[in-house]
Amino acid sequence: MFFVLEVGSRYAHILGTTTNPDGGRTTQQIRNLVMDLGDRVDEFRFLIRDRAGQFAASFDAVLADVAIKTVKIPPRCPRANCYAERFVLTARSELTDRMLILSQRHLHTVLAEYVQHYNGRRPHRSRRLRPPRPTYPVANLNSQRIKRQRLLGGLINEYERAA
Repeated sequence: MFFVLEVGSRYAHILGTTTNPDGGRTTQQIRNLVMDLGDRVDEFRFLIRDRAGQFAASFDAVLADVAIKTVKIPPRCPRANCYAERFVLTARSELTDRMLILSQRHLHTVLAEYVQHYNGRRPHRSRRLRPPRPTYPVANLNSQRIKRQRLLGGLINEYERAA
């Protein structure tokens, strides 16, 4: 899984999944992200990444063109990229450890639904139990009837006031 996490807001972007990542693929995916960000790209100054072989010089060049500095973490030092490590742990414990993934297409579908939940409805402790970009007002669970919406076959539940 190739992803970018906005540290300030905890907003996650899933850029792709593949069993054999290479330099050309990661470069194209970061180009796509830069295009998707549009004017917001000016809000970012750094991209912290590991030293994996799929990050070619062209990957860093794409980011340098939009004034984003690439920072490589030291070898064998996962704490230097703690936000990414925490996202991976969360996705594993809430999703992939509890579900049998049947194919790459299935993984892509499941990740897309999970990231939509993660960004729009899942509470984040560092954000006072608010999601990065709420898609719905936070439910007041103290009054009226509550409606539960099941995601991913009931693996995750979202709650809101019933109409």
